[in-house]
Amino acid sequence: MTPVAGSYSAKVERRVVLELGDYLPILVMMVLAAVFAGVSLVVSNLLSYKRPTPEKLAPYECGIITEEDAVNRFPVKFYLVAILFVIFDVEIIFLFAWATRFDQLGWLGVGAVGVFTLLIAETLGYVWKRGALDWNVPRRARYREEPGAGSVEEAA
Repeated sequence: MTPVAGSYSAKVERRVVLELGDYLPILVMMVLAAVFAGVSLVVSNLLSYKRPTPEKLAPYECGIITEEDAVNRFPVKFYLVAILFVIFDVEIIFLFAWATRFDQLGWLGVGAVGVFTLLIAETLGYVWKRGALDWNVPRRARYREEPGAGSVEEAA
């Protein structure tokens, strides 16, 4: 029985060998994008109208005119949690990449991801212990002010 053209059995898997020249269009596109961005910045800087007024130099937030300077600064914990989220999110992306090649990596891959997961768990434990994820610090028992003890700021 001979395979019929176009049938599944007639299709033979061929490996395509990519050479460095195959990536040339991508490199050209990246260079063109960088040149376009650079030229756009230079031209806009040369042709822009430069007469700053107090209104233009004032901070603008959602149409609300600020009446006074901010007394309280924005807590750094928000930024810390955002950075931790990005770090752990990128690590999870690495786990997805491993999961797509699970069959090909074998036990060596399982061991490597096991070590990787232990390091992620250790990092999460360290961050948790250091209090980077504590939001209600004054409500925690260890930060409550006891008679004769210092203030909450001293305990933190």
